[in-house]
Amino acid sequence: EIFKQVTPPPKTTKAMATLQAIISPSLLSCDLSNMSNDAQLMLNLGADWLHLDVMDGHFVPNLSFGPPVIAALRKALPAEAYLDVHLMVTDPHFWIKPMADAGTNSFTFHIESKMPSGGIAALIHDIKAHGMKVGISLKPSTPLSEILPYVPDVDLVLIMCVEPGFSGQSFMADMMPKVHQLRTLFPNLNISVDGGLSPSTVDAASSVGANVIVSASAIFGSKDPGAVIQTLRSSVENAQLSGLAHA
Repeated sequence: EIFKQVTPPPKTTKAMATLQAIISPSLLSCDLSNMSNDAQLMLNLGADWLHLDVMDGHFVPNLSFGPPVIAALRKALPAEAYLDVHLMVTDPHFWIKPMADAGTNSFTFHIESKMPSGGIAALIHDIKAHGMKVGISLKPSTPLSEILPYVPDVDLVLIMCVEPGFSGQSFMADMMPKVHQLRTLFPNLNISVDGGLSPSTVDAASSVGANVIVSASAIFGSKDPGAVIQTLRSSVENAQLSGLAHA
């Protein structure tokens, strides 16, 4: 309640109202021995995207999976399945071609990572040149100002609401002013939030403009994951409708 008093929701524009509510279950919390079946179940239950966290053990202190697993998943899923890949790696440029070859739809890199010759603009260009959508992400401690010059050139911004590396962490509500500022500046941008998103926390994100909700343990740890997906979606849709009503 305190947060709502000090940070009013951004005024909803027609562009924001037409943004799709996108639910992207994070497969890091699925049964990894049964990933393709769990991924298909998520799609059957209404998930829009499938979120895949790629970690190299250097950028973050954890290892997950890479292009071979993503390629196998792509073959096992319907062609229209959208693979939303979040790279927590030291050298994202190295992984552009392997990820494209594996069937990645969206390639999200971290602003804090090592950049190629030509910098961030060159990385964005090369990702697009390989036929993928581009996302840019930042750790909780990184100011939003670090990415603002590049937002017009990307398809998505991912605001981390936990320290990247492990699922099951607590949601950091103090990241929501970043979402609010970003939505105010870019009303037609896909803004994703990742980390601790659940039915009890999603309203804090959707009310300030997040429309892409990445959720891991809240979905896969539930006895009724379909209901969780619907609750997350309804939060985004209701926030957009509420914003229109007060515009």
